[in-house]
Amino acid sequence: MYQLHLGEISVTEFLQEYWQKKPLLIKGGFKGFTDPLSADELAGLAMEEDIESRIVSCINQQWDMHTGPFEDFNQFGEKDWTLLVQAVDHWHPDAAKLLDPFRFIPNWRIDDLMVSFSAPGGGVGSHLDQYDVFIIQGQGKRHWRIGMPDNSLQQICPHPRLLQVTPFTACIDVITEPGDILYIPPGCPHDGISIENSLNYSVGFRAPAQKDLLTGLTDHLIDHDISGVRFSDEGREASTSIGAITDSDLSQVQKLLQQLVSDNAILPSWFGCLITRAKHELDTNEPDPHYGAEEIEEYISEGSVLSRTGGLRCCYYQHTSSTDILLFINGDQITLPATELETAQLLCNFTELTSEQNKHFNQSSERLMLLTSFINQGYWYFTE
Repeated sequence: MYQLHLGEISVTEFLQEYWQKKPLLIKGGFKGFTDPLSADELAGLAMEEDIESRIVSCINQQWDMHTGPFEDFNQFGEKDWTLLVQAVDHWHPDAAKLLDPFRFIPNWRIDDLMVSFSAPGGGVGSHLDQYDVFIIQGQGKRHWRIGMPDNSLQQICPHPRLLQVTPFTACIDVITEPGDILYIPPGCPHDGISIENSLNYSVGFRAPAQKDLLTGLTDHLIDHDISGVRFSDEGREASTSIGAITDSDLSQVQKLLQQLVSDNAILPSWFGCLITRAKHELDTNEPDPHYGAEEIEEYISEGSVLSRTGGLRCCYYQHTSSTDILLFINGDQITLPATELETAQLLCNFTELTSEQNKHFNQSSERLMLLTSFINQGYWYFTE
């Protein structure tokens, strides 16, 4: 539905020259762009209890922030405020299609689609993020300023729940129009102010911090009752000060931890489960009653199409072509035989499975049972 136009550069050139290095204006990145949802639809999502939303406003240089769900927007007036709704791809299938053109980056790196509506003068102030983002201009126009990373910038808090930065020098200063796309790497300060009522779509990417990775690893070890190897110090010399922790002791502890994260028997499982776990609520609709495998087989034979629930994270890992495949879906791991690579790729690489692709699952009772279980969990659903 949406086709990304990078102008005179290729995807390879973009990744080599810009990705995580410097910002880029992609003028007309989506030609003839049509908004997948309206401002009223976005407001409707912000009224839902399960959907994370907030409104940021700045009136007479006083910043304020309110968190949803919202019942009424009239109190915010006609200018100087922005509504931001997280994980819209979980709840709006048409909006979720905006993620597809950016899937030259692997699934596990894509985070979610945040959509914002801004009244004239609306924005969230100068700030920086610690992740990559593509910002698509929808309805209306917006004035953007973007700078390069600058260690001299200071963080400021004009409101207890807002983190901004001091003024910066812009390397991009532009008014974006529908279909224009801005790429902003981590650490680049940016500020966007709406010129008129406008919609923006932010495709964000996951960048787990060491703390998050270690916490996830710890949870995995606990969940699977893995104690690992214990500390040992064979050949220790008599201590000259029994209260001291020596560099040798720390070196042994460091080696023990490095050995754990270097264990290839543990690494794929804990990372795959961690990175596919949804951060936001999924809009899953479990069928009632559940389907039987024979019903799914019949639907597929009749040419039905399957869609993946928005925001569902799916990845797989295979060490070599002869080893088992680890399939990760929403934080769960399923082990598939080495011969089922096509099964894993169909489930992970496509948000919609055509009638022709679905025939693959009818060729094996095991594949059919696997697909049936996913449909009964509300992870995939028939659209035709």
